[in-house]
Amino acid sequence: MPDESGDLAPEWTKLSNNVCGVLHGHREAASMAERFERLGWRSRSSSWCGYEVGTTWCEVELEPVDGQDVLLNGVVDPSRFDDLATLLIRCGVTFTLELYGENDNLLREMHG
Repeated sequence: MPDESGDLAPEWTKLSNNVCGVLHGHREAASMAERFERLGWRSRSSSWCGYEVGTTWCEVELEPVDGQDVLLNGVVDPSRFDDLATLLIRCGVTFTLELYGENDNLLREMHG
């Protein structure tokens, strides 16, 4: 599953957040951002502890929370939702992901 490096495609920049999730057992967003980088995604610090990672079909914020989890939220091409889950599985991450549609309707939920 090669990832297209570069900025988020224009058709997705107009969407409000449609994906959110929790990456379980990862205290630091930095280590998660590094995993995405190794797979060809761009990454940048977005706050003291948070990171923005992205490719042409997905752009998400990674923010640590109290405990041992990292929150994930942003935009994904809905047809690539499974690809995001597959990427997390390849990285050995335990996760919960939710995909939302118009009017914030939950379309899909995945656990890995």
